[in-house]
Amino acid sequence: MTSIIKSYFNRRILAVLLLSFSSALPLAMVAGTLQAWLATEKVDIATIGLFSLVGLPYTWKFLWSPFFDRFTTKKFLGPRRGWILILQLTLFAALVGMGTINAVSQTKMLALAAVIVAFFSASQDIVIDAYRAEVLRPDERGSGAGVTNLGARLALLLSGAGALIMSDHLPWNTVYFVMACLLGVGVLGTLIAPEPEKAIIHPTSLKDAVIDPFLEFFKRKDAWAMLFFVVLYKFSDAFSVSLATPFLLNVGFTKTQIGIAFKGVGMASTIVGALAGGAIIARIGLVRSLWVFGVLQALSNFGFIILTYVGPQFSALLSVMAVDNVCGGLGTAAFLAFLMASCNVRYTATQYALLSSVMAIARVFVGAPAGFVVKAYGWPTFFVISIILAIPGLALLHKFAPWGSSDKNIAEVSG
Repeated sequence: MTSIIKSYFNRRILAVLLLSFSSALPLAMVAGTLQAWLATEKVDIATIGLFSLVGLPYTWKFLWSPFFDRFTTKKFLGPRRGWILILQLTLFAALVGMGTINAVSQTKMLALAAVIVAFFSASQDIVIDAYRAEVLRPDERGSGAGVTNLGARLALLLSGAGALIMSDHLPWNTVYFVMACLLGVGVLGTLIAPEPEKAIIHPTSLKDAVIDPFLEFFKRKDAWAMLFFVVLYKFSDAFSVSLATPFLLNVGFTKTQIGIAFKGVGMASTIVGALAGGAIIARIGLVRSLWVFGVLQALSNFGFIILTYVGPQFSALLSVMAVDNVCGGLGTAAFLAFLMASCNVRYTATQYALLSSVMAIARVFVGAPAGFVVKAYGWPTFFVISIILAIPGLALLHKFAPWGSSDKNIAEVSG
């Protein structure tokens, strides 16, 4: 128990928590919060829809991630922290500038500003993800994944719901200025963050930075199995929640009840699950945690099947959401720890960006077939199928990390 407590209370974990907050903060400012701003200014709904494209840099960040492996800031706060600070200050200026634009008369300029914010935000993600994978000890990766989820959730809560509440009392330029100032949390994290205990030799040429990370990864045994595992491990979970709101409305719950379940119980339960997951990983290891949490996040979908029969009972909804999100948080903690363990420390920025981009495939495309499945087979069968969809991911896990094997079975390299 003492070792678990220590894994959460040290300078490395604190820095990861603060940097995770900084990493997630700009996301809502170019997504939901920006849409709310446009809607309150009576901007055409078609134009608002097009603004969703400003988030494309988040899905393509692996294209310029080699730049941060090749060109480090060794002489300024260390190889990673120098870039993080530069990007945080750039994001502060970009968010402040974005807030000064007139959403009605300067719509195109606002779109350009949002793309710029998204680009620098995605770049910040690249470097923070790389730093986290490099600075955490192997036995701290579970805890690091837990506080990463906590920091991100708190940031999204403030930049989402918090910004909307502020906008009822303050002009939008002030809202964006306040949100930009909150990046100071991440700046503090950058300044107190320690350097990795082991010196890391980064690529010295563009060839090393652009080509070698992919060659190194795909030369590994079962590399393709690992890549497909990245797509499929959270697929069952993503599939089940892709139509969660229409499902709950169909059952008969009110929008207020759904909002409380998602934003209140759901968010709190996810944080609890992620933090508990980090502690459990430190206790039983990453391989066993991937297995246990993978099964639990799939079986938790039975709760939605129960709701189809018990009807709109609010207590049942809260119970189902609590269990589902705790299990989802457990799976997320193990999954993030797995991504960190899978990166060669020489190419952390590029390989982590690649894996996280591949991970997004399931989230982006899972909703497309879901509606057809519901229409053809109904809700209970839909959730049974979501449970079955966990099997391919676990089968791939068995290929490169069977139950009882060492965590070293996962392609964990130290440099």
